[in-house]
Amino acid sequence: MLLTLAGLYFLQGLPSGLLAKAVPALAREAGLSTEWIGLLALAALPWALKFLWAPWVDPMAGARAGHRLRWVVWAQLLVTALLLVLSLLERPLWFGEAFPFLLLILFLINLASATQDVAADGLAVRWLRGDLRGIGNGIQVSGYKIGLMLSGGLFLIANDLIGWRGSLWLLTVMISVLLIGIRRFPEPAEAAAPFPQRRGVLWWWQRSRDFWWRPGLLLWAVILLGYKVGDGFGTRMIKPYLVDQGWTLAAIGRLDLVASLVGLLSALLAGVLMRRWHYRRALVGLGLWQGLAFVGWWWVARGDSGVLAIWAVSLFEQAADGASTVALFVVMMAYCRPGSEGGDYTLQASLQLMAVGVFTLASGFSAGYFGYAGHFLLAALLACAVALLALAWRPPLGPGVTGRYTGAPNHS
Repeated sequence: MLLTLAGLYFLQGLPSGLLAKAVPALAREAGLSTEWIGLLALAALPWALKFLWAPWVDPMAGARAGHRLRWVVWAQLLVTALLLVLSLLERPLWFGEAFPFLLLILFLINLASATQDVAADGLAVRWLRGDLRGIGNGIQVSGYKIGLMLSGGLFLIANDLIGWRGSLWLLTVMISVLLIGIRRFPEPAEAAAPFPQRRGVLWWWQRSRDFWWRPGLLLWAVILLGYKVGDGFGTRMIKPYLVDQGWTLAAIGRLDLVASLVGLLSALLAGVLMRRWHYRRALVGLGLWQGLAFVGWWWVARGDSGVLAIWAVSLFEQAADGASTVALFVVMMAYCRPGSEGGDYTLQASLQLMAVGVFTLASGFSAGYFGYAGHFLLAALLACAVALLALAWRPPLGPGVTGRYTGAPNHS
């Protein structure tokens, strides 16, 4: 089960890394301005809007076995087809005359990946109960980060070795091979309902409204909106900054590869420790760590820092990102209702990604106006402000849900 989840999120990370990790560096090397690189986040819009179709991805009562996995397969088949389309033209054309079509293809890749994410999240929330949620989310984030590593850092390195087309073909082969193994996993059928179920706009609205109408969800919504904003806002400009410092794509790829590996290990460790950590302390402490990491990037960008300083800050930032992401995902799972796991998780994820997306769109303008150092300092302030806001938040309570996984009373 855990291995299947790792594979599902690895698949999701492959195309995501292309947009989040590789494309900003490729675009900057091609001469695109920081403003345009920030606006590339428009291609990730489906991640913020996936709550609109998420309830239809969740299986109805009585659905036959393999419902969510079928969504995964069709979504990844679309991704592989689009990667093959990207391989039809050389890289300079995509970042030149064909740039609008590149944005469209990246948008469709994100649409397919976001839909797969709804299905994968539903499986994860359904399978992971009690003590498994900490390690499960650690594996989930780690699988995703491995995908990011391969399509981000290794993709940039592979561009120097086997070219644009060869790199895309390699990604396509990896997705296809992994998809064959995941498709064989037995997803059980849903229990039959005692009465017919109808799905429509009114049903969708009532389901969404009832989720947010519960006590304590207002402050949680505010935390969701801002918790990863500083991270997304700051991270978008790291690759352009390195390109402007004279780093080659291969050097950036090596840095990203090692830093992502550190983030992966940090996520696994956080997954284990979340069994003992109190939710609130975890969110506050790890959020402040994320803010401190961008103070490091501010320090690097304000002077002529050496290669070792950049490596140290990058590893520190990725470790903070991996741990804080696991903590956020664990709490999001705790708020999900039985029977609507995928939809509830997606509602929260979409709210979080919507805020991150808006700030990411503005990241290029921020870097252009304040400079890289000022931009990274602003990202640090955003991260720390929301982390401190979590001090006033009370963790969710419910059957099997306390402030942490021990089953003890709430420690708020």
